[in-house]
Amino acid sequence: MATEPPRPDYSRNMRLIGHSDQGGRPDGVQLMVHRGYAYVGHMVSQGFSIVDVRDPKNPQAVGYVPAPPGTWNVHLQAHDDLLLVINARDLFADARFADEKAYYTRSVGDTVRDVQDCGWCAGLRVFDIATPDKPREISFLSLNGIGIHRIWYVGGRWAYVSALIDGFTDYIFLTIDLADPRKPEVAGRWWLPGMNEAAGEQPSWPEGKRYALHHAIIAGDTAYGSWRDGGLTLLDVKDRTRPTLISHRNWSPPFGGGTHTALPLPDRDLLVVLDEAVLDNQEDGEKHIWLFDIREPSNPISIATFPQPDEADYVAKGAHFGPHNLHENRPGSFVSSTLIFATWQNAGVRAYDISNPYRPVETGALVPAAPARMMDTRPGRPQVIQSCDVFVDAQGIIYSTDYNGGLSVIEYLG
Repeated sequence: MATEPPRPDYSRNMRLIGHSDQGGRPDGVQLMVHRGYAYVGHMVSQGFSIVDVRDPKNPQAVGYVPAPPGTWNVHLQAHDDLLLVINARDLFADARFADEKAYYTRSVGDTVRDVQDCGWCAGLRVFDIATPDKPREISFLSLNGIGIHRIWYVGGRWAYVSALIDGFTDYIFLTIDLADPRKPEVAGRWWLPGMNEAAGEQPSWPEGKRYALHHAIIAGDTAYGSWRDGGLTLLDVKDRTRPTLISHRNWSPPFGGGTHTALPLPDRDLLVVLDEAVLDNQEDGEKHIWLFDIREPSNPISIATFPQPDEADYVAKGAHFGPHNLHENRPGSFVSSTLIFATWQNAGVRAYDISNPYRPVETGALVPAAPARMMDTRPGRPQVIQSCDVFVDAQGIIYSTDYNGGLSVIEYLG
């Protein structure tokens, strides 16, 4: 029998229809909804959970796969019979990252350079999910270093990851050959100049900035990469073993950086680019979701910003206020080049109509209730909703995770 989901703090053109604490592990980062099951990577619980959402009003936790000790499984990707899960050092379990600024305002490689490769797994773990609620591991691609942060995989031979491997200051772009999913191999790599310390490169960016690939989304033979304070790159990946630069744009400074997701809309020659808010109370400045015109890939031009939530004083609410993530139009999910979904952390989940690309309009919002309990073990974290990832299934049902507050299942009424 379905239990009543917690009453949202605010809603407009959206309705909360279901909620799950993910089997007592309500900390969630990335999620994939695939064949009626949600796969949720955890920030604190060191593993991933499986939630049966075939009845979205009554989600049921049906499985949990623990990570190796000391290992993060924050991000994952599902397509056909494969589930790809990142393995990386659990950085938030390290006391040096208790203050978020240590993670977001300097190269991770600098903070952890004294740590030897032991006590965690770094690489890519591949599972067979032909039986959706019983993932079966079929391979592990081991990497030297801290490990992988995020993946892009939508079937076929190639996966694309951000990885912090030995010799680099932070996460770079790797292409992974999955011709045989039981034997994944690194095929190509690309980084911003200054990141390859092992080759003698010197960082060119200012103190207090972090140049690191969050991840890239691939459309055709172009990879659209988000490099946190390093901005946006368009890479030609026609030859997956030798990515080459098409263009690089960076607006930090004057803006605050944190570029997180670049979502191409190829049928309209548009690119939605989101800058993540990474510090409490907007200490890192106002962050935006930008709309770029990419008719000329060598010269992407910003033409608009999305409106900011303003029905409450979200800066004063505490924790992070600002964009975090976009629904990424994956094959098999809800795909639109005019309706865009984003998470805004303490301002919940938002929908936008970009029919007129010069005037994006907010068409719906839902701010979940504060988490019932805190899973985030870092000292002093406020008990405030931080809507993290968003996934919209082919039926238009919205799923959103939170670092502490569980899985929200939302109906869009716009």
